[in-house]
Amino acid sequence: MDANWRALNRANWDERVPIHLGPRGYDLSSQRAGRGRLDAIVEAELGLVAGMRVLHLQSHLGDDSIALAQRGAAEVVGVDFSPAAVAAATALAAECGAPNARFVLSDVLEAPAALPDEAARFDLVFTSWGTVCWLPDIAAWARSVAFFLKPGGALYFADAHPLIRCFDAPDGRLDEAGRPLPVIPYFERAPLHFDDATDYMDAAARLANTRTVEWMHTLSDILGALREAGLRLDWLREHPRIAWRMFPNLVRDAEGMWTWPDRPWLPLAVSFRAVRDGG
Repeated sequence: MDANWRALNRANWDERVPIHLGPRGYDLSSQRAGRGRLDAIVEAELGLVAGMRVLHLQSHLGDDSIALAQRGAAEVVGVDFSPAAVAAATALAAECGAPNARFVLSDVLEAPAALPDEAARFDLVFTSWGTVCWLPDIAAWARSVAFFLKPGGALYFADAHPLIRCFDAPDGRLDEAGRPLPVIPYFERAPLHFDDATDYMDAAARLANTRTVEWMHTLSDILGALREAGLRLDWLREHPRIAWRMFPNLVRDAEGMWTWPDRPWLPLAVSFRAVRDGG
């Protein structure tokens, strides 16, 4: 494993923060209006959060954290490893009048040590879109989730489908129909080293901190790690659409998600709910 993986990834994500706050970045208008929107998949599945204590792992700008707070959560704690992101999220929560949202600087794998008094105190752990691919140890991630959940509390997870990540590389190839071709083995265990100056939100942006390290985690890896940590699967759904333009040939649907241009081809996203035993 590259000993510098965390530093490389943090520098990359620190640099993305002002880009994502810029005019071609995240749409934060609903948060600023007091009713933060979530993407269509999460909106349809998450359910009510009123009165809950929610932990948002890998919270980035805090837009989803603030949206959850604005829906009546008793408290939302966002955790992110980027100092720039935590500062931006804290400022955004103050601007949006969301005193029930706060943000903590920590790597998700080290979050139990950063928040030792929060063991078994959350009703919901929320994580979505571009999260576990940045983590080398999926078992440690699952233990971190379990550490924070009350017995009977739930994890809500939505992310790129592990299968489609086989196609997701900056130098990805296309077939004659313009669809991506696989370039990464599904069962790859070695770290994946990328050098990519582009940003997924702002096509005009060029990053200086271009080197990142990611990992493949199969669906069975993720679900098995959660099971070993004491969570049981409640439901799981696969989707032919996703929250960002993962590939150039994707088109936007009526709900603002990105999907295949002609017909569903491969799953783009997966979501599930898992419950901590003992409730």
